[in-house]
Amino acid sequence: MNTQQLGSQGPQVSAIGLGTMGMSDMYGPADRSESIATIHEALDQGITLLDTGDFYGMGHNEMLVGEALKHRNRDQVQLSVKFGALRGPGPGEFNGYDSRPAAVRNFVAYSLKRLGVDYIDIYRPARLDPGVPIEDTIGAIAALIKQGYVRYVALSEVGAKTIRRAHAVHPIADLQIEYSLISRGMESEILPACRELGIGITAYGVLSRGLISGHWQKDSPKGDFRSRAPRFQGANLDTNLALVEKLRAVASAIGASVAQVAIAWVMARAAAERAALVPLIGARRRERLHEALGALALKLSHEQLNEIERAVPPNAAAGGRYPDAQLAHMDSERSE
Repeated sequence: MNTQQLGSQGPQVSAIGLGTMGMSDMYGPADRSESIATIHEALDQGITLLDTGDFYGMGHNEMLVGEALKHRNRDQVQLSVKFGALRGPGPGEFNGYDSRPAAVRNFVAYSLKRLGVDYIDIYRPARLDPGVPIEDTIGAIAALIKQGYVRYVALSEVGAKTIRRAHAVHPIADLQIEYSLISRGMESEILPACRELGIGITAYGVLSRGLISGHWQKDSPKGDFRSRAPRFQGANLDTNLALVEKLRAVASAIGASVAQVAIAWVMARAAAERAALVPLIGARRRERLHEALGALALKLSHEQLNEIERAVPPNAAAGGRYPDAQLAHMDSERSE
């Protein structure tokens, strides 16, 4: 497994990270034993970066990751934790974000307990709290670093202006943001800002929540939030799956799977943009993990990259990556 430093200020992590959200939440039922086996296999294959959130399954995901890490060498794993999203008891109920300094200290205390660790490697607000200056939130995390509870400060789904404000308070290790063949919005302003400031990027949604994995089935399981996402609805889904079939033809000619080509494209784009980028793969099963890891050996030629982008041009996807009501509150969707 190759490694990648998360920007100029961040830790050295594996070239691919494992996102664990789907093992607890949002994508319907998951198999607990298979989830733990998948985490173990990821660690055995050299993945060191595990991404979770305190609101994934209302704490379930952190406890799952904590269980998987028992009897493992803590110093060989980097835990990336998002905080601040407020949940309710109803299915899929979200009630905003809380990034007040007092809340930050409360959230980290619960995360440390659920994960069963003494410190969190990378700690980040899940979204920008419009009621709290980002400087206050970053200052609170910086205080946790001084006390030894956190190693690095990071951000998630914020725009270039907010990144600059945060970085002025404390060096930011990395930004977590969606990036894929059909989600390229960060390329215009956000990626250049991160490159300028020496901030790494952990890219989630590299397979667009399974849409461009080559394995998507139209019937979503109960409890799967993708049934409410614009890209997975009606004519939008038909348009997007047609793009996947074009990508499948290119992948077949290359001799790889659709998912491997999509992941390799993200890594190739990062290299071309001179970005310190680590893709997060959301595999819930070992077979999908092994498929994704196959992308590491896939070196796309200039012509192959051109063929991929002809099959899936920028802005070709139908529908937004989140419902409009959510996009309206996402700082990363606002231009400077």
